[in-house]
Amino acid sequence: MDIQHYMKQLGEQARAASRLMAKADTNTKNQALRNIAALIRQHEKALLAANQQDLQAAQANGMEAAMLDRLTLTEKSVATMAEGLEQIASLPDPIGEMSNFKYRPSGIQIGQMRVPLGVIGIIYEARPNVTVDAAGLCIKSGNACILRGGSEAIHCNQALAKLVHQGLQQAGLPQAAVLVVETTDRAAVGELITMKQYVDVIVPRGGKGLIERISNDARIPVIKHLDGNCHVYVDDEADLVKAVRILENAKTQRLGTCNTAESLLVARSIANTALPQLAEMLLGKGVEIRGCDETRAIVPQAKAATEEDYYTEYLAAIISCKVVSGVDEAIAHINQYSSQHTEAIVTENYTKARQFLREVDSSSVMVNASTRFADGFEYGFGAEIGISTDKLHARGPVGLEGLTSLKYVVLGDGHVRA
Repeated sequence: MDIQHYMKQLGEQARAASRLMAKADTNTKNQALRNIAALIRQHEKALLAANQQDLQAAQANGMEAAMLDRLTLTEKSVATMAEGLEQIASLPDPIGEMSNFKYRPSGIQIGQMRVPLGVIGIIYEARPNVTVDAAGLCIKSGNACILRGGSEAIHCNQALAKLVHQGLQQAGLPQAAVLVVETTDRAAVGELITMKQYVDVIVPRGGKGLIERISNDARIPVIKHLDGNCHVYVDDEADLVKAVRILENAKTQRLGTCNTAESLLVARSIANTALPQLAEMLLGKGVEIRGCDETRAIVPQAKAATEEDYYTEYLAAIISCKVVSGVDEAIAHINQYSSQHTEAIVTENYTKARQFLREVDSSSVMVNASTRFADGFEYGFGAEIGISTDKLHARGPVGLEGLTSLKYVVLGDGHVRA
């Protein structure tokens, strides 16, 4: 296959489709989403069978447990994909929304209109649900997309792509609005991230190596996050029952996600009481604790933490732990070591909670809630295209509005500039 020619063809098709998607009405887009959701439910067994093919190949190739977890589809996750599409369909359509109008002294009115970005290239590893999430969000936001999933999910991604195309066609929308790259040749990625004439933004979802490569080599704007080193800080005015429950969920519900807690901070004045309870839960769940000297004095089973540990996204049953003087040191530690993804404070003190929300420099900051809530579905977006830790354009879970831009509109009645 001539990869350059093939990718150019995809780009041309996506660009043409994006023009049609930009003017598609809300009802038509919603019908496409509901069609796809219904098809996913109808073909659940076929999707699970395709996923099983991918899993068998991945296991034979020695894929790590965290990646296998991301690759795996279940009856529940298939239902969640369909539900996500239906939730997207139920959301307000941002396209064409006009806001911020004001009269100028000249008599004209100036405001803004929300419009699609155009063509979005999405590069991801392992997770077949990304195919559906990305397609759904791009359809509703009036964009076209080119999806390049990892070779490890090729069978499932192709099966999902057929259902997406069928749903689009039934609604009278162009199938090329969602294009799945059919080759596993990595050269296709190199082409996709440099096709400035066809692609408006790139969204990489996967491991740090993939995202670093895309960020370094892309000639197109990138929406990304590199790491998910998320923190839970247990304040000296925390409810310890809440703290144990929140940390258990944040760290142990799933080990391989970017919103999993990787670092625990505990206020010094309650460390002798809180740490044994927190450690008992963690150790009981098979989580290795790597702590500071104070942590190890209270929890003998803890191993010594290095400086590198405090920066690390483990994606494994390991957590770093540090005893801090209070909320000020916790915030300073987080702002130094975190990846600006998601941080949580457990406290019953309103003032400290407000300080934490204001001063922690991350894309999602939480009070008395698990970091696992940092997710487009949980935020009510229906799904997410990814999570951005950048500060320009989109930050945090990227849903419909993150896939749009604003243009200025000017209303007059024969006005001319003096």
